[in-house]
Amino acid sequence: MAFVDVCGVVVSFNPDLEALNKLLTSLAPQLENIVLVDNGSTIDVAAWVSKGSFGKIIAVLPLGENRGIAAAQNIGINHARQIGAGYVILFDQDSIPAPDMIENLVSVAEAQLALGVRIAAVGPRYSDERQDNPPPFIRFEGLKLKRQKCMNASSVVEVDYLIASGCLITMPTLEAIGGMREELFIDYVDIEWGLRAKHAGYKLFGSCAALMNHALGDEPIEFLGKKFPVRSSLRHYYQFRNAVWLYKQPWPPLNWKLIDAWRLMLKFGFYGLFAKPRLRHLQMMALGLRHGLQGRLGALHDST
Repeated sequence: MAFVDVCGVVVSFNPDLEALNKLLTSLAPQLENIVLVDNGSTIDVAAWVSKGSFGKIIAVLPLGENRGIAAAQNIGINHARQIGAGYVILFDQDSIPAPDMIENLVSVAEAQLALGVRIAAVGPRYSDERQDNPPPFIRFEGLKLKRQKCMNASSVVEVDYLIASGCLITMPTLEAIGGMREELFIDYVDIEWGLRAKHAGYKLFGSCAALMNHALGDEPIEFLGKKFPVRSSLRHYYQFRNAVWLYKQPWPPLNWKLIDAWRLMLKFGFYGLFAKPRLRHLQMMALGLRHGLQGRLGALHDST
């Protein structure tokens, strides 16, 4: 089933074309409107798409420079607004949705709307083939992070935030609370938006029936029999900077701040010991902490 009322927004940046082809091939039968926003890739993504077998459903918007994932998502959302879409669904370039993923997400969204729920977004259950198990959906209860596992394939669980890729968002919610915060550039963009939506009284849900493969970070580090996702030192800069900036804001829940700050401290120690080159990761995480405290946002070259 191809949905007319849903616009897919794919953000690319120097993509692996084989992976991007898999994503677009999986989306084409599910959507009648897709916009690919390219963040200044060194390859001509628009020319590559035009040679593909995706038909005329994909509009390509080359930005000519890397403006960050939040800005690219907002540009894609504005495209969806202009064509009159009722929903937008976001994708990273390395995700592969199941053939019925969007149908399942829309079904959950419309069921909640029919109940009068102020719904912000619905997200899929994703799996990373390099990890041992699909990550559970997350909620914060008191000072505990509650991992909500899927009891059965049809379970729908309320969550505190969703990863951006595969996230189906209602356009009325975007009109009410705004789009992604562009000055964050990348990392914590989806968390900030989800927390902002909840603060405004909206709810987010995870659908256990909606499945998606998604590569989270680079090759994971194995430690004590478990695998932990790792990112580049630059991404760790943005993670630490944006997390600390968000802790300083008055509206996120205090329990979320405390739980996330504790997890951030653990990440600092873990990646400082095991991510290579260690000194570079430590330097970038420390710089992120400093810039977060100073409230210096935007792309790193704009913040130094």
